[in-house]
This record gives sequence, C-alpha cells and structure tokens, in this order.
Amino acid sequence: MNFDLIVIGSGPGGYVAAIRASQLGMNVAVIERESLGGICLNWGCIPTKALLKSAQVFEYLHHAADYGIKVGEATADFDAMIKRSRSVADGMSKGVQFLMKKNKITVIMGDGKLIAGPKVAVKDAEGKTTEYTAKHIIVATGGRAKQLPNLPIDGKKIIEYRKAMSLESQPKRLVVVGAGAIGVEFGYFYHSIGTEVSIVEFMEQGLVPREDADISKELGKLYARKGIKIYGGWAVESVDTSGAEIKVNMKNRKDGKTETIVCDVVLSAAGVTPNTENIGLEDLGVEVDRGFIKVDAFYRTNVPGVYAIGDVLATQALAHVASAEGITCVEAIAGHHPEAIDYNNIPGCTYCSPEIASVGYTEQAAKDAGYELLIGKFPFTASGKAKAAGAPEGFVKVIYDKKYGELLGAHLIGANVTEIIAEIVVARKLETTGHEILKAIHPHPTMSEAVMEATAAAYGEVIHL
Repeated sequence: MNFDLIVIGSGPGGYVAAIRASQLGMNVAVIERESLGGICLNWGCIPTKALLKSAQVFEYLHHAADYGIKVGEATADFDAMIKRSRSVADGMSKGVQFLMKKNKITVIMGDGKLIAGPKVAVKDAEGKTTEYTAKHIIVATGGRAKQLPNLPIDGKKIIEYRKAMSLESQPKRLVVVGAGAIGVEFGYFYHSIGTEVSIVEFMEQGLVPREDADISKELGKLYARKGIKIYGGWAVESVDTSGAEIKVNMKNRKDGKTETIVCDVVLSAAGVTPNTENIGLEDLGVEVDRGFIKVDAFYRTNVPGVYAIGDVLATQALAHVASAEGITCVEAIAGHHPEAIDYNNIPGCTYCSPEIASVGYTEQAAKDAGYELLIGKFPFTASGKAKAAGAPEGFVKVIYDKKYGELLGAHLIGANVTEIIAEIVVARKLETTGHEILKAIHPHPTMSEAVMEATAAAYGEVIHL
C-alpha cells in the first residue's frame, strides 16, 4: 500500500510520468477509473485520427480519376469506420497495459481521491475503498468536454466528442458548435462521408480562431469550397430539441441578425474543462484558480508532496504538453535539474484536411510584442511535391525578427504539415536564425522544402515564386 509515487490518471501525462519515474528507480502506482491511456488514447487523439484517415481514404477514392485510376462507386460504411476507430484505440490501450507491466508499475482501477496525509483513497467498482500512501502524488485527471449554458449535452441530440465517435447511425445534418481543433476535425470527417455540416463559432475570426489569421482565412475558404457552411461571429442563443428535428437559434454578434439552423444532431465542441472536482483538492487546501490547479515551474502545488500535470493546469490542453510536464515533474522529484518547459515553443496540430500546424507567435502577437518583422509565405501551389501528390492547397508562413533573425513563429496549412512542424520547434529550441534555415539544404522534391522557400521569401531571396 506504500509507494514512492502515485499518479492519479493514466492519460498521456499520467502514464508517461509513471514510466519515467520507474526508469528513475521509483516504486510507482497508477490509479485509473476507466481505461489505461485516458481520453487521448481511448476517445481523443488516436481514435479521431483513425476516423479522419477513413474519411481521407474515402476522398481519395472519389478523386481516383485525378490520378489516372478507374474505380467503381465508393460508399461510406459508417459502422465499419467507427468499428475500426475503436479497434485502433483498444490496441493502443493494450499497449499501455504492456508498458505498465514492463516497467513494473502497479495499476489500481477505481476512483482516486486525495485525503489527509496526503494519501489517496481509491473506491473500486464494488464500492470498496482502500487507502494508499506515497511520498509524492501527481494529479493527472485530465479534462472533459466543456458544457455551454445554452447547449446542455444529453448524449442523444446534443452530443460531445466521445459520442461523436460512437454514434449508432450517421446523421444527415450536423451542426458543430465551436470551430477549434475538435470542431473542424469532426466537421471534416462527417462532411467527407456525406453529412450536411454547419460550423458555428463565437469568435469573429471563424475557423480555428486561436491560429494565425491567415490560417483561419485559408481554412475557411477551403471548407466553404467543400460545401461546409461556416458561421463566424455567431452566438448560439438556444437549442430546441422538443421535435423530431433540432432547431439551433443563433444571433450574429456584430449586427444582431438572427438565424435558425435545422439539423439532426448538434456536436458541442467548445473546448475542454478540467476534471478537478470531487478529487479532494479542497480537503487538502490545494490552490485552484477558475477550476485549474496552480503549480510552479516544476508542477508542485502549494501542498508538499502533491503535484499536478496536464489538462488540470491552465497550460495548453495537448497530449504532448501533458507528457512533457509529466517527465519534467518526475525528473525534478528525483533530484535532477530539468529545464522548465517553454510554453511559447509548443507545437499545435489540427488534423482536418488540409492539416494545420503552428508554433510560436502569430503575426499579430509578434507585432503586439513589439517586434519588427520579416514575414515569408510559400504556397504549396508552387511546390513540385505537393502538385505531384495532388495536394496543392495551403502554404507555409514564417515570422522572423528583422533585427536579429530570430525565428518567432511558423504557421502551416496543407497536406502532412503536422509532420513538418517539428523542424521549426527544434530550430526555435536551438535559437536558429533565418539565415541558418535558409542555408540548410532541404531535400527536393519534398513538402518540407517549403519552410526553406518561405524563409527565402522573408529575406527577399525566394527562387520559385
């Protein structure tokens, strides 16, 4: 019943922290109430990418003639797509089970709650409670879909992302409320397989409002061309679910105009809220701000021996952020001297089609910070690899400090750009300048050489535009 470290939650923050702690010689336990791997592996990152791949393959088949290939009529098997997605998720969860055994980590199934000591009380499926003691306890309980006041989730007519991955049948008409990563990814998936999709976003910028304005504009143009209806700067006033059809009543935030969309299902994709209720934080006096646990640079709370990582913090709600926080946290516990995470060098990836990837300052944020900028853009219409792949949509945009050549940020939209962004992250970590990117020879033909070309455009040396 005694451990060096107990981790509450086995998502990409929790299980990674547990494994790293075990590598560092600690006796570790992980407490999980549902499935190993948490939301990311079971209902988030992984199964959604499986669904999006199915949608992409379906689109390829419809455009096979563009590649000189003749195929028969393709139809979407919604049930099979859902089944494949769940199979991928189950396989990944089993992989985490293997890693737990390999690293000799004790897995305790049940609901964990902090109690005086500090200790952790775990209630199992039969209602039995057992107390466990550890020198260090990490809270990694993650987050859940945010509930909007005018959009009560009932799991049938108004759903969240988990239900969107396991619907019994494909809706004919879907309204997505929220145009962040979750909203645009599910919007793309359902539209691709034949559902009529409308996306409603409160922010006037429209799709992916946290991204650079040029990215938002480009995705909006491409989605509109696909036939997805976009409402940027609209607020959902009420939703009428009393009849066979759902009525979504909206108001334009700028001119007050009202409109009603009729649909079969509403997907609430308004973001994530932390799972910090009913886990004993108040009993121990752990400081919380607006639902998020307050920590220092190495994830220590104000209560000795209690730490927090992942979506329970007010940092970016991303799997790779939670993993990095978990590793940093346990290395500090073990007496190492890890470098604090630079939250301005966290890559963000959205797996719609085309994909979006970004890191660092947006153009507006860089201007607001007082930098004088050099900005370069290279469209994939000028990329030989993109044209050959039949994916000429999008561009690479890079932002440099004019005085010192510092790489302030990059914003990409196009095929497979989520695989390219790591180059920018590493370059910024190494404090690489624009001239060094420009003189680093990139392979041709590749999508990644657009980073070099965009840099050349920033410095007035672009060849292929």
